[in-house]
Amino acid sequence: MIDVQTIGVLVTAVSVTVAAVYYMFTLRINMKTQQIAARSQEQTLETRQAQLFMDIYRTEATKEFLSAHNIAMGLNLHEVKDFDEMVKNDELRDSFYALGMHLEGMGVLVRENLVDVRLVSELCSGTILTWWEKFGQGILKCREAWDFPRYGIEQEYLAKRVVEYGREHPELKIRVPDEFKG
Repeated sequence: MIDVQTIGVLVTAVSVTVAAVYYMFTLRINMKTQQIAARSQEQTLETRQAQLFMDIYRTEATKEFLSAHNIAMGLNLHEVKDFDEMVKNDELRDSFYALGMHLEGMGVLVRENLVDVRLVSELCSGTILTWWEKFGQGILKCREAWDFPRYGIEQEYLAKRVVEYGREHPELKIRVPDEFKG
């Protein structure tokens, strides 16, 4: 026959086993809940990036932006004096800065990982690299002449990141400007 002490030991052993199994199930459920929450956060971030990127894309599709783009890309700015002359003409200045500030903002968003460089590279690499190829040397000269070390810094960063991404993904056939070759 089983005595009272043995029953007590068995009840304790069963209680500890049940508690351990319960604890294991609770841990497993918590881990799954954390994984679901992490996936949800990733999806939210991706959605926000997509929304932000679409806002950028919508801006680029406006008549005003396209007009500014065409005017700015038609400029020949190689020396500091060219930039100094350009800013005296309201239409040229406004067009140049509309596109330049747009690219500067995009550079900040990429640098801060708020917009994936992949999205920017796949859709805007031509404009970004043409801009830097066309105006980059002049911008660098203006930085020094105007004692404005951050002038166009995010545009330069953006161009370099797009080139880097293009090298990592040759299937995209992103054209690399001469200054980035070598």
